[in-house]
Amino acid sequence: MSATLSTLLAAFLKIGWVALIFNEVRGAILAVPVLYGMYQAGGSWMAIWIGFCSLVGIALSVILPLIAARKIQKFADEKVFKVAKEPALAHAN
Repeated sequence: MSATLSTLLAAFLKIGWVALIFNEVRGAILAVPVLYGMYQAGGSWMAIWIGFCSLVGIALSVILPLIAARKIQKFADEKVFKVAKEPALAHAN
């Protein structure tokens, strides 16, 4: 049972890392129009502020999944290794 769970978690985490890479690319693609818009606006304070807010929103949408993935990885590692370290007779009851 724990081997199946471990294999399943490993597969989900590999798929998750691929999704995070695509998320990084998406963030870079979304940032280009914002930077171009700031350039076209001539660098006014309003354009810079709107661009800053947009870039922070894009950064949060890219960084927060990375933080969540690390926490899930840590949680999964603790659960899988905790089960693997316990003796087999502890689960017999």
